[in-house]
Amino acid sequence: MKKCGFRWQLALYDLLVLLAVDLLLLVFYRSNEELSLGACLMHGSISFVCIFAARILGSIYQQIWRYGGIQCYIRLLLVDAVAFAATLAIELTLPLFIPIEKVTFSRLLSIASMNLLGALAIRMIYRYCFKCGTADTAYGKFLRLLLRLFAGDELIHPNREAEHKIKIAIIGAGRVGVTLAEELLSNPASSFLPRCFIDVSQEKAGREIHGLPVLLEDDTTLEALRSHEVQEVVFAIPNLSDEKKRELYAAYSDAGYKIKVYDYPIMQTAGGKRSVRDFDVEELLFRKPIAIADEKTGAFYRDKVILITGGGGSIGSELCRQLAKMEPKRIIILDIYENGAYDIQQELKIAYGGKLDLQLEICSVTHRKSLERVFSAYHPQIVIHAAAHKHVPLMEKNCIEAVYNNVFGTKNLVELCEEHAVERFMMVSTDKAVNPTNVMGATKRMCEMIVGSASTWGTACYSATRFGNVLGSAGSVIPLFKRQIASGGPITLTDRRIIRYFMTIPEASQLVLESGAMAKNGELFVLDMGQPVKILDLA
Repeated sequence: MKKCGFRWQLALYDLLVLLAVDLLLLVFYRSNEELSLGACLMHGSISFVCIFAARILGSIYQQIWRYGGIQCYIRLLLVDAVAFAATLAIELTLPLFIPIEKVTFSRLLSIASMNLLGALAIRMIYRYCFKCGTADTAYGKFLRLLLRLFAGDELIHPNREAEHKIKIAIIGAGRVGVTLAEELLSNPASSFLPRCFIDVSQEKAGREIHGLPVLLEDDTTLEALRSHEVQEVVFAIPNLSDEKKRELYAAYSDAGYKIKVYDYPIMQTAGGKRSVRDFDVEELLFRKPIAIADEKTGAFYRDKVILITGGGGSIGSELCRQLAKMEPKRIIILDIYENGAYDIQQELKIAYGGKLDLQLEICSVTHRKSLERVFSAYHPQIVIHAAAHKHVPLMEKNCIEAVYNNVFGTKNLVELCEEHAVERFMMVSTDKAVNPTNVMGATKRMCEMIVGSASTWGTACYSATRFGNVLGSAGSVIPLFKRQIASGGPITLTDRRIIRYFMTIPEASQLVLESGAMAKNGELFVLDMGQPVKILDLA
């Protein structure tokens, strides 16, 4: 049987408040108008019927007031305003039919206002006891006693583990920061305990929000954080500029604080919500993602047959995702590693179904005959070459395999492009090919030279695109750091001062597609990757 959820106990307290107000203003209050006992009962009954009828119809007693927000209090205010209007209408028309002593408008307004004030006070005190009664202090015990005596409620989980929580400072005393503080303070199961706000506004500095002091962002902030026993700092300013975010991140991380952010996931999904999380590696670039691909790029790849070597890798799979949005005639994923190729194939099938003509070929770029079969079967118009060995330390010990796969694999593809009248060939290269100091960089430089040479005698249009360090790609430093942290550390750094230029996987993929679309012949493209990032910050 479904319960109505009507709070009879709260209605009883509201009735006691109304009786007290009626006694005070109708019986005991002396003015020019003297009311008989019968008139007091009549006017009190009218106000009782109007107020409680309006509150019942307005579902006031179905509200959960311990979690009540401003909407609940506004509803009570509006409902009581309607009740006052009804009471006033009855008081004006009733003397026309029944001889009864009149009550002045000011007295009726006073009754309605004081009754509303009492009702609001009861609900606010009740919510305050629930919110602040979790502290394991004498004051907290007193609030819990009030709840037991007057509401019959018991706080099952008093907050006795506050000393075990992570004490945080919230950067930003705006709407987002205040929302975070309220959520953490009202949730006894939270792992975080806010101790203070940090804000650049001098108007807010020195004040309190939810009992938390607002500190001014200046040279004395770090000393204040130590006095508040802060362990971590949480960014809660969504629109903070990249330069300011970089400055604050460096200041607090250098001071030894772990940095988190209160924001949406970097890969936003439907129904996603803000949460306290670590900085994603993309955010540590402290710049907005560079959008490269445009409508002209999409038009270039539309209705084309495109072959992607290394299509199951981190860069190759992102190329497949980007190309799938551009409505190509067919995408052929070619990779020697079947698991990665299978994963991106299933992902695109789920996303596009039968709308995308997607083919998968398990083949090595070193196998000339297998490559010939693929080219003969599909006749690709565009070839994107992303297959390569790229682990620098491994290639130092396996230099023959590096040359065989990278150099001769590229040579095979260039020759087949000429034999099968491919229109465009785009090679994924690396900035390690610049004055190479290792085997992997040297092999990629040789690949660039093969492609550059083919542009002088071949019929296809050839280009190469150099990447910097790609965040989160297979073999990059980020997955290594995550594995080291998961295993309990330590994190290995060759030098704490090392800085590197980084780009994200989507940026790297878009760079390949954009450069391929705009290439004339024989060009070598490089992305401007903004400011360098400390490897220590990433770790």
